[in-house]
Amino acid sequence: MRVRPTGEWRNRSLGGLALTAALLLPDTAAAQVQSQVQGQFPGQGLGPSQTQRSQAPSFGTTTQADPLADATSGDTPPLRPTRDGAVDTGAGLPASGDTPSGESGAGLPSPTRASTAFRASSGPNNRALGPILRRRAAPARRFGTATTRVTRQITQSSPTDLRLTPVVRTAVVGVPLPTLLPLAGIQTPGFLFGGSLRQPLAVDQAYAPLGIKLGTFTFLPSFQQSIGYDTNPEQITRLAAKPSVALRTEADLTFRSDWSASELSGELRGAYLDYPDNQAASRPNGLGATRLRIDANRDTRIDVEGRFLIDTQRTGTPDLNVGSATRPLVMSYGTTVGVTEVFNRLQLSLRGLLDRSQFEDARLGDGTVITQSDRNLNQYGLQLRAGYEVSPSLTPFVDVLADTRVYDRRVDTSGTRRDSDGLTLSAGATIALTRFVSGEVSAGLQHRTYNDPTLRDLTAPVMNASLIWTASPLTTVRLNATAGVVETAVTGSGGVRTQAVTLEVQHDLLRNLSLIGGITYVASDYDRVNISERGFSATARLDYRFNRWLSLRGSYIYQQVESSIATASFTSNTWLLGLRVNP
Repeated sequence: MRVRPTGEWRNRSLGGLALTAALLLPDTAAAQVQSQVQGQFPGQGLGPSQTQRSQAPSFGTTTQADPLADATSGDTPPLRPTRDGAVDTGAGLPASGDTPSGESGAGLPSPTRASTAFRASSGPNNRALGPILRRRAAPARRFGTATTRVTRQITQSSPTDLRLTPVVRTAVVGVPLPTLLPLAGIQTPGFLFGGSLRQPLAVDQAYAPLGIKLGTFTFLPSFQQSIGYDTNPEQITRLAAKPSVALRTEADLTFRSDWSASELSGELRGAYLDYPDNQAASRPNGLGATRLRIDANRDTRIDVEGRFLIDTQRTGTPDLNVGSATRPLVMSYGTTVGVTEVFNRLQLSLRGLLDRSQFEDARLGDGTVITQSDRNLNQYGLQLRAGYEVSPSLTPFVDVLADTRVYDRRVDTSGTRRDSDGLTLSAGATIALTRFVSGEVSAGLQHRTYNDPTLRDLTAPVMNASLIWTASPLTTVRLNATAGVVETAVTGSGGVRTQAVTLEVQHDLLRNLSLIGGITYVASDYDRVNISERGFSATARLDYRFNRWLSLRGSYIYQQVESSIATASFTSNTWLLGLRVNP
């Protein structure tokens, strides 16, 4: 292998530069480049190939100036041909006859002159590129809106600070009705009516609360104080109703973990309604749920959930049916532990459920106590679900639930043994049709068998539905529906067939102004006794957000219950106006 000296490689490289200039540049520029190249290394000529190319005939007698150089240069005017075929060099440049010895003129050289200029030159030793070559090498400069916009995006866009990224708040409606009510075996119209329209479905990111970052958790607390008026705070018959000013204090907390794997999240809510003109109607309510997801491996997931509900009973409800009693508390809390295994498209999950319900004793105006401890119960359940992912947007499933309800007392005050066993079969699908429709819907049958021979078996349809439809970027529709069998204390009745449907629509007039409207329908039929109830609730609400942490909320609620028992029917109207703070 032959190793060329360094000087020879340098000579060939410089010769190649001169050849490129001869091919692409006008003759004047080529001569200048050749002069500069040979001026750096005196005594070194061009190779044979470059010399032969420089002696090639010229195609024409005039040369057109470089338009880019004309547009960008302020000191080198273009070359202009004259009438006699010569080239006008323009002001400030010497004529061809006045050029210094050994330098090419500014005019168009003849073929012989061009070959002579390429063969030898005594130009000065100048290592810098000539002005024409510099202009040739410079990229084209573009001006205009497109260039300015791209430049601003690259140079003026600040990096995103994750600490200031808004946490978009998901809709929190408390414990889902299908999860809590059919399993716990209790139900109150107040909870059903209050379960809808608890807060907007969506919040614009510009007004979404940032939350409080503590370690690996993000907390979203809020506090709301409202004042208004209620025409029937006790929810009793119209003739006995006593209106009052309403003061509602509400606080809630939403949190979630920021772990790379697994997740812990929850929603907790509590409120107190105070009626200064009718203290007997003042009452608390609250609900919440916490969920822990453990990703054991790629195909195995462990879920743990805890939930609770606090509400009050109407004094006119058929289970109590004493118009002058105070509103006793009803509480339910429970947990679910389950594991889900994924086999390609097949998903199998097994869950164990435990729920407890407790009822507070009712007190009459004369001090008489109505004992309800015989209604306290525990419910144990085992749920198996199998789903098959047909597509990312559709997963049908089959669900089997076996449960047993055990009361604290063997018999109630009427001498009835209310322990029972149930079996529920249902089928449905999880839907995720891009951003338009998402949620879950299922339907089936439930069969309950009671230990007391005086209570016949009860079979009823069950339904669970929770769907969100994004009708447009400004309009969102939500549908919640549930149906099942709940417990009762009415003598001779084994249970209550109950259905509840809530439809809610939100429309954003502005980024910080939302209008929300919704309706709720509840139907309850007591088995083997002639008692039925139909309830209706309508709500209208306006949310105006001043900024991320402060908003104004105004609402109107209409409730109506028609019962076959005259003392259980009522109608009420409630107006509330309050401020909501999100720290």
